[in-house]
Amino acid sequence: MLKFILLLLLVSNSFAALAAKNLVIVTIDGLRWQEVFHGADLSLIDNKKFVENSVLLKDKYWRASKNERREVLMPFIWKTVAKQGVIIGDRDIGSKMSVANNWYFSYPGYSEIFTGVADNSINSNKKIANKNVSFLEWLNNNNSFKGNVAAFGGWDVFPYIFNTKRSHLYVNAGFMPLTETTTGYAISQDMKLLNQLQKEVPSPWHNVRFDSFTYRFAKDYLLNKKPRVLTISLGETDDFAHDGHYDQYIKSTQRSDAFIADLWHTIQNTAGYKDNTVLLITTDHGRGSSAQDWQHHASKLATETYMKDLNKFKNGIVGSNNIWFAAIGADIKPQGEIVPDKEIKQNQIAATALTLLGEDPKAFNAQAGEPIMEILK
Repeated sequence: MLKFILLLLLVSNSFAALAAKNLVIVTIDGLRWQEVFHGADLSLIDNKKFVENSVLLKDKYWRASKNERREVLMPFIWKTVAKQGVIIGDRDIGSKMSVANNWYFSYPGYSEIFTGVADNSINSNKKIANKNVSFLEWLNNNNSFKGNVAAFGGWDVFPYIFNTKRSHLYVNAGFMPLTETTTGYAISQDMKLLNQLQKEVPSPWHNVRFDSFTYRFAKDYLLNKKPRVLTISLGETDDFAHDGHYDQYIKSTQRSDAFIADLWHTIQNTAGYKDNTVLLITTDHGRGSSAQDWQHHASKLATETYMKDLNKFKNGIVGSNNIWFAAIGADIKPQGEIVPDKEIKQNQIAATALTLLGEDPKAFNAQAGEPIMEILK
């Protein structure tokens, strides 16, 4: 009995010891691990179907070694995060991470990230209110986090993923403007201009805005409201990939890295965030690995049901379940690339986030995946 009590005390103390005050999560929709770890793909750069000007793209992004290529494409990830933090997902060196859900597309992936559970009844990207509670909602119902949790995204399905009618979370997504009524603070002239531009600048997609609007709104909210937990979901990479524009996919990847660099610089130069904030970076799903399938992502089951337009791929889009993860900041062990003993799953992110905040993941959801202990100090 004494041993059991000591074990409970040890576990309780471990949460208290890993209590970063703030948490920011950035997701980059459908960004392949191949680009993150290897840089731009020459076979796709040279494919006239996917690239308008291969010479220019190659000159800017192609280098002899993968280390050079990935640093050119994502300099902040590789020159800062990989040196001061940790990164997982280069399958070529045995560092494996994948989704736990059966579908390999966005709604199931985001739900898994934020609820810690792979709910396979979530089998479409339709605007259906998520019956699962995210750790954001759970935290927002906790007095110490109440009103200090927010989510920004480019995709207009996020209010349903976070079930805002039930959760009452502040979610700004799709083409929503930033307003005083919803944020609770006076909107600057700069943000009012962005609100206007968001209506005037034509987006290629009916349900996803450009990432610049999402990031600028989120940064403004961060500086004005000082939330303890903030999520920013960037979406261009996935949509440019679906459209077959590899050049725009690559350019958007570099912009995403620049946004994250600016975000981290802002965090480290803002009172209340400096040195007591952790930044987690990941994606909702992977993609195919060749010119035939890189545009797509779906499991075999998905191509037989929800995504029947992809049923020519008899085994689904192989590899689109493979994802990656990076972290930097308070309580993150600076290890660079690591090769975990076993494959990390997407459903472990929620518990990792809560552990870093000093919260017990099991109190949130006993069915959630375990924390990624390998990254913690």
